[in-house]
Amino acid sequence: MAWITRFLTAVSFLVVGIAYVPDVIRPRSDGFPLAITVLKLGHLLCFSTAWGAALWVTFIGGIIMFKNLPRHQFGNLQSKMFPAYFSTVSLCLALCVAAFAYLHPWKSSSSTERYQLGFLLSAFGFNLSNLLVFTPMTIEMMKKRHKLERELNIDDEVGWSKNVATAKVNPKLATMNKKFGLIHGLSSLANIMAFGSLALHSWYLTSKLQL
Repeated sequence: MAWITRFLTAVSFLVVGIAYVPDVIRPRSDGFPLAITVLKLGHLLCFSTAWGAALWVTFIGGIIMFKNLPRHQFGNLQSKMFPAYFSTVSLCLALCVAAFAYLHPWKSSSSTERYQLGFLLSAFGFNLSNLLVFTPMTIEMMKKRHKLERELNIDDEVGWSKNVATAKVNPKLATMNKKFGLIHGLSSLANIMAFGSLALHSWYLTSKLQL
């Protein structure tokens, strides 16, 4: 039931925010539709969720886990976390794209708005490629390498030290490391490209803020 508690807590904060800033939901004298405000709020919440998740997973959480967990525990945890991560971010970005495209129709939008839609689509595409292609390939290769490493008794260390040393005298492990490195590298590149696209959109949103 923990997820229900967290969800209700998040909704409670949203309600409190609206209570303190009721102008957000009040009809405006200029006839500005409430639906547009809701779309903007949805876009902002989905973008901030995707941005925050990408920042944490890419630069903080993954590094901490790699430096402190036995490598096989780390890999098994990542194999469960990354599908959920890419699914969540892809869903958020799909909603962002839909909201932004509705708020800024292509025919009437400026070149800046068209570029921003392109950045959002790029981030969505890179995340989707990770979810559907690179992550399944990485997990499959990781499991094969884990099996070989267990046979070589190098499955419990933190970091790469035993793997690197053993690969120098074991051609099979060295070959597997190269294949894993290639697939994982493509996955990391796609993730960084998605993060970069989100960063560019964050600059656009910042230019629209009035604090």
